[in-house]
Amino acid sequence: MYWKYICMAIVAIILLSAVFVAVKAVISRLVLSNKPLPVDEMDGREFEKFCAELLEKKGFIDVNITKASGDFGVDILAEKDGVTYAIQCKRYADPVGVKAIQEAYAGREYYDRMVGAVLTNQYFTSPAVEAAKKLKILLWDRGYLESMMDEV
Repeated sequence: MYWKYICMAIVAIILLSAVFVAVKAVISRLVLSNKPLPVDEMDGREFEKFCAELLEKKGFIDVNITKASGDFGVDILAEKDGVTYAIQCKRYADPVGVKAIQEAYAGREYYDRMVGAVLTNQYFTSPAVEAAKKLKILLWDRGYLESMMDEV
């Protein structure tokens, strides 16, 4: 009879532990996502240059920043391991929306690149994530940017 209560107590402890770990992970992500980064203070063109330098440090070659206007939707053209990239950089204060995905898609096609990507100091809206899946655009968000910065 006591075994039933002991088993229920063990299951309750395991469930509470799992909930605690999940809540801790969410809180950590919220705290980290609000941690200011140096890139948050840059203007758009500075951010593009920073991203180009970061990509070079990460092993990308032939890294070129496109001209400021008339760039056909991308800011950086690069290559890594034989794969060509068209990358749209967005230094925003708010989540990045669908327009950036459309720009990366258009730029990828215009420059005849294998991969289109959006690199940002923020995160993406749900519609942007859905559009990226449909259009096969890589999303490199704040967490990815931070991990790239930490590695170099």
